[in-house]
Amino acid sequence: MIESQHTISQWANQTFGPVGSNARVAARANEEMAELLRALTVDDASPKAAEEIADIFIVLYRLGERLGVNLHDEIDRKMKTNRLRKWNRDGSGHGYHVRDKWRDEEVAVMERAK
Repeated sequence: MIESQHTISQWANQTFGPVGSNARVAARANEEMAELLRALTVDDASPKAAEEIADIFIVLYRLGERLGVNLHDEIDRKMKTNRLRKWNRDGSGHGYHVRDKWRDEEVAVMERAK
């Protein structure tokens, strides 16, 4: 069986029961992220990392389903926005997008036009 956001969310609801709030689901994702961070703090190439990443996605799929959004579609949409932005590298292999009110508005207009 190939899992989807919907099948994972159904499984979670059947296994754990209904969730009281979206904030609680997000908090659970944060707990799973903390488990990933603990594993990588001990061993930067921890064999547990892949499993912890999967746990995070499982929880986020449930949240996406509750919000009525397809996470894959949202990632595609967000990457289109990210590719239009200018970025400042922070020297760690990461960075932050340049806060430019006009550019952000331009990106938003382009997204609405689709």
